[in-house]
Amino acid sequence: MSRTMSRFTLLLAGLLLAAPVVGSAPKPRAPEAPPVPLLWKVSDADSSLYLLGSFHLLAKSDYPLSQDVDRAFKDAESLVFEVAPDDLDDPGVTAKMLALASSDAGSSLARVTPPDLAPALASRLAAFGLPAERMAAFEPWFVDTMLVTVLGQRAGYAPKDGLDRVLMARAKAAGKPARGLETVDQQLATLDSTPLAEQVASLREFVEEGEGAEAKLAALHAAWRSADLTALETMTREEMRERTPVTYQRLNVDRNRAWVPQLERMLADGRDHDVLVVVGALHLLGDDGVVSLLRARGYRVERICSACTPPRR
Repeated sequence: MSRTMSRFTLLLAGLLLAAPVVGSAPKPRAPEAPPVPLLWKVSDADSSLYLLGSFHLLAKSDYPLSQDVDRAFKDAESLVFEVAPDDLDDPGVTAKMLALASSDAGSSLARVTPPDLAPALASRLAAFGLPAERMAAFEPWFVDTMLVTVLGQRAGYAPKDGLDRVLMARAKAAGKPARGLETVDQQLATLDSTPLAEQVASLREFVEEGEGAEAKLAALHAAWRSADLTALETMTREEMRERTPVTYQRLNVDRNRAWVPQLERMLADGRDHDVLVVVGALHLLGDDGVVSLLRARGYRVERICSACTPPRR
């Protein structure tokens, strides 16, 4: 697997939910069978949490969802997302993101792009409709987020069709309460805190992957659709941990550890109140993922997957 796959872990680690929508409408994609869900059930004596791994940019062809997800949604009295729907839909979110991304001139793209990278990066940005002169004032993390968003849209995906957004709309239509594990401010602060050297390394990967970027995105999407845990871990956790270890720690591990006590309180306070928790799929994978962390604390954890064949994890 190419080492450049790690840059797409943003699609499975969250933090794209606040990205401005850019570009034209995504191209249509042919209908497909429902995705195999990344779904686990965590139980104590009187309540359950369903943990569902999302992909933050999807296509209409990724729907309808698996019957397993539909059953979990029906069973849940409330839903929890990385960010509460009301927080995410705040009209000031985009302005807040733009302001944070341009708040430190010393960390701007114009100041931190190495001379050997600048011409090729400018060319690639322009090809994506993001001229370098307009991006120059922003920090690399924001530019990288925009690049992934534009690439996804060109490949036929859209933020509004992401699993989180679709289930937020379903929860609202069904009158089910929904809340968040963190705020938009916390998400943006996490991105803004990643090391500049690792942010620049991600942009260098973008230049190096060239026209192969869409194929890499397609491979990651296919692994998510088929719930191929081995492939997903190789493409995301292993790549990100090796290439950008501090970013991996902050975007994934630290957030997982912050979420687990909240999930435990939901179980403790549940009293027959079941909850569907929808987070980026990366957060559920591996020995530092939420599934393993809750299992290590002694909760009953089972994979819910009618389409899977043993063994399950």
